[in-house]
Amino acid sequence: MIKAEWFYWLVGLSFLVMAAQMFTDRSNPRRFGTGAFWGLIGAGFIYSSWVVTKQAPAAPLGGAVLVMAVLAGFGCTGRGTPRTTTPEERAAGAARLGSKLFVPALTIPAVAMVCAVGLKHVSFGGEPLLQEGSETILGLGLGAVVALVIGMIMLREKRPSVPVQAGRSMLEAMGWAMLLPQMLATLGAIFQVSGVGTQVGKLATAVLPEDSLYVAIVVYCVGMFLFTIIMGNAFAAFPVMTAAVGWPVLVGHFDGNPAAVLAIGMLAGFCGTLVTPMAANFNIVPAALLELKDQYGPIKAQLPTAGVLLGCNVVFMALFAF
Repeated sequence: MIKAEWFYWLVGLSFLVMAAQMFTDRSNPRRFGTGAFWGLIGAGFIYSSWVVTKQAPAAPLGGAVLVMAVLAGFGCTGRGTPRTTTPEERAAGAARLGSKLFVPALTIPAVAMVCAVGLKHVSFGGEPLLQEGSETILGLGLGAVVALVIGMIMLREKRPSVPVQAGRSMLEAMGWAMLLPQMLATLGAIFQVSGVGTQVGKLATAVLPEDSLYVAIVVYCVGMFLFTIIMGNAFAAFPVMTAAVGWPVLVGHFDGNPAAVLAIGMLAGFCGTLVTPMAANFNIVPAALLELKDQYGPIKAQLPTAGVLLGCNVVFMALFAF
């Protein structure tokens, strides 16, 4: 049986290899801080598998997160000069392959779909081929490996160090912002445990007109939108607004379909992701990677779409969830 923890070990090992490259790159004036930051992430991926099974304490992971916050907060990370292909080589490869360059990227969701649907019920030696409940994440991992192999074949690249160096370059370019969604999702869980959702629910029910379904729908969807803008992640906003309005009011009081209410509510939150600088890896980092003159250019371009989609989600919830 292929286990999900093997995928996390592979991810952790990849981070550790790239962290070792960062430590030895003298072109990066902050190489020690950069290597330590990504090395802690790699070690965390491996160590956390034992934390999940209760074989190791979780406290070291919390300590690692605090150290990472210090390294990022005090500007101890930077960028080096990875030894990868030259711009001329990349331009020549792009001109030769054209739209075929999308094949590796499309391979990942294709393999993930095959694993999640086609291989979900396949057994080998009396055991399921893929760990039950982890078919999708394993599909993403296997898809990434297959896509890497296909990409190297297409680009006629025989040196495994080249994709590793390219991945390291992307990590250094994105920096700590790459971890922001995970951190904010954790913050949402903390808010939920601390009772923030309950207090927001009390405030919402106090001002909501009695038996006004459509007002409650607007409050839930717009609340998801606004909380996502504030927190930068719909996964962080979801437990707060769902505990406040989604579950007790729309599902409990108005007998809404839970799947429809919660799924459309999450989509309303994603509208907020389009227009918040807090979602740095979606909006600010791409502007930096593309060297746009206006770092808020993606947000400005996405704002009209976000508004239209938010309105559509409100209508869809009213039509299909009740």
